[in-house]
Amino acid sequence: MTETAHDRLLIIDFGSQVTQLIARRLRELNVYCEIHPYQNVTMDFVRKFAPKAVIFSGGPDSVTREGSPRAPQEIFDYGVPILGICYGQQVMMHQLGGTVQSGHGTAEFGRAYVTPTEERIDMLSGWFLDQTEQVWMSHGDHVSEIAPGFKVYGTSPNAPFAITADLERNFYAVQFHPEVHHTPNGKTLYENFVRLAGFAGDWTMGAYREQMVDTIREQVGDKKVICALSGGVDSSVAAALIHEAIGDQLTCVFVDHGLLRKNEAEEVVGMFRDHMNLQVIHADETELFLGELEGQSDPETKRKIIGKLFIDVFQKYADQIEGAEFLAQGTLYPDVIESVSFSGGPSVTIKSHHNVGGLPEKMGLKLVEPLRELFKDEVRALGRELGLPDSFIGRHPFPGPGLAIRCPGEITRDKLDILREADAIYIDQIRKHGLYDEIWQAFVAILPVRTVGVMGDGRTYDYACALRAVTSVDGMTADYYPFSHEFLGETATRIINEVKGINRCTYDITSKPPGTIEWE
Repeated sequence: MTETAHDRLLIIDFGSQVTQLIARRLRELNVYCEIHPYQNVTMDFVRKFAPKAVIFSGGPDSVTREGSPRAPQEIFDYGVPILGICYGQQVMMHQLGGTVQSGHGTAEFGRAYVTPTEERIDMLSGWFLDQTEQVWMSHGDHVSEIAPGFKVYGTSPNAPFAITADLERNFYAVQFHPEVHHTPNGKTLYENFVRLAGFAGDWTMGAYREQMVDTIREQVGDKKVICALSGGVDSSVAAALIHEAIGDQLTCVFVDHGLLRKNEAEEVVGMFRDHMNLQVIHADETELFLGELEGQSDPETKRKIIGKLFIDVFQKYADQIEGAEFLAQGTLYPDVIESVSFSGGPSVTIKSHHNVGGLPEKMGLKLVEPLRELFKDEVRALGRELGLPDSFIGRHPFPGPGLAIRCPGEITRDKLDILREADAIYIDQIRKHGLYDEIWQAFVAILPVRTVGVMGDGRTYDYACALRAVTSVDGMTADYYPFSHEFLGETATRIINEVKGINRCTYDITSKPPGTIEWE
């Protein structure tokens, strides 16, 4: 649990796939919040956390099932405003004396329209200006009888109690999801809720910077820190923030694992040594990494190997720095969400992130992860707050395992060289056409197949490659970038003409969830 002097909002997670979006909407309103799984939220926890308000998330379970998730009953007597969303509404009604029903005719999924009742309340300020509001429903059960003290303020065809409230206790409950894009006016509900709860809206990246500088100093003391530096946005911001906190107690270790993009090692080391005056160790461990990866084709195995080697390398260099007891990483909130079931339940782990899944239980170094609670766009804002140049802040994300996960199947030096050249041309094309800042991430993947082609009068038998480009804001969702046919044709022609070893290009237009933006 993060310590902060700012007003705090507690989100109790009942397992919804979009709980993190609630946090995003609140942070956009400059409200500090944390998500915690329902099974960890005891009243002792609540009193220690001291929230100014509480939100119950949605979830996949049914309150009619014995043993389904609940909030601590005493939280309703804690005296702060509570907002229940979807399953969160049903939990409120069930625990406060209402009735929830399952069965035929109770479900409602997708777009729906809520109609107001005659009485209007402050929580709905800015709503129903056109008489109805579009919302996104996703529920199998519905409330059939509201709890004592509540009244109805909005209905939909399959949710007669779509919006309910107990104004005396400042309890509010909605059957839909205001946090998702398909509830266009949902942000207004959150604005109204935090205003009614009395939040000052003073949690900014400037405030976060001050808070984390103090936290890092308190955590590290007079010890030394080595930072896992890749040159990407995350590690750059983490290094700058930690350097501000502890100065020369920080040594950055840049691991050249042989899986970097073209000329990247020289550029990164030069940037940090020359422009930021950080202590940087250039650890050329190409032979170690490629040797361990030889013959490996399973993506999870490759990730785990790389994760373990990262820690081994950092430990080796830490042993050379007297007083080094901490390892700093640019781990972000999406990294944690992808790698771990955040609710602590049986949800599927999408992938192992090298910062999280690859850590041995006893690594010999304690972690400093000052960005762990931030989304990517928040990290960029923090970087600007720290005065980092746009060339750092605007870089597309590059994964810790590097080109290893853009090279499905076995990794060879030949394939890596081909991939570097193709990727450099692709990014050059994107920059030439002025598209780099419109795209969140773009890269080339070399496919584990060879195809027959004819180039000039000769037969070729070379690799195919895939071009990938996606748009995103925070790394939680992504959609493909709609390149023109002219751009794709020009780019594919350049790659095939200029890169020996590739004779076909394809463009990946799937809209993948965040954990599978990469090819492995």
